[in-house]
Amino acid sequence: MMSEAKSTIVPTSVGIETVQSNPVVHPGGRKKKASRGVNGTAIMLVGLVLLFTGWALAVKYMEIPSYILPSPAAVWNALWSGLAVSPASPLGYYLPLWGTLKNAAIGLAIGSGLGLLLGSLMAESRVIEKLLMPYAFALQSLPKVAIAPLVVIWFGFGDGSKIAISALLAFFPMLINSFTGLRSVEPERIDLMRSLSASRFETYRIVKLPNAAPYIFAGLDMAVVYALLGTIVAEFLGAQQGMGVVITQAQAVTDVAGVFAALVILGAMGILLHGIVRGLEARVVHWADRGRK
Repeated sequence: MMSEAKSTIVPTSVGIETVQSNPVVHPGGRKKKASRGVNGTAIMLVGLVLLFTGWALAVKYMEIPSYILPSPAAVWNALWSGLAVSPASPLGYYLPLWGTLKNAAIGLAIGSGLGLLLGSLMAESRVIEKLLMPYAFALQSLPKVAIAPLVVIWFGFGDGSKIAISALLAFFPMLINSFTGLRSVEPERIDLMRSLSASRFETYRIVKLPNAAPYIFAGLDMAVVYALLGTIVAEFLGAQQGMGVVITQAQAVTDVAGVFAALVILGAMGILLHGIVRGLEARVVHWADRGRK
């Protein structure tokens, strides 16, 4: 059995301090956690084997043309031809992938930062909420594919348009999730901070922001995928480098296997980025992770 850590709330002059005693962890706890990780990896590998087996059998026995659905072997050959080169080679996937991830990361930082800032302001002020929320929903309801050509005209065919569209797509998930999380604080906790003469910023930092952290990471998890998607959409419209350019060039010569290879790389990047966000969430919002377990 695992004994829970005991916590004591101690009021101070600037807020609330939580003192926790060291929990007694059963030695088998880590083994069970590792076993769950191994089981999850095994299930994922079995799923991949079944997927590729079904794919190969469908192509072979249903006689699907290669220009519609290439075989897994053809996709693997196209993938390997772009990976088995020097990272500095313009014929490989490394330089385009780096360009896409760089612009997506910058756009994610800008969009999620603005989303968190405006979400916090709207959660703190009803006036700001009524002023900005309708326009935020109106902006989100616009089809981004229709806005993308305007963004390219405004920011050019360089990295600026890719970053702008990436930030635009990453903005709304962070805005809504941070606003919802900050507004979901129990009134009793706010009253307690007021009784301790805490300032508004201290209440936000000590109570509201930790309470909203699971919501914020959920928004960040979606924003990562949307930022990558926005960068690819911008590269379709015009770029010199990027995975969107790789897909467009492969499509122009009817290299369907090359298109699938680029999609496999993007899918792998999405899984990797999702894992990074979840790992960061498990370290930062550790109390929510224990609650889920």
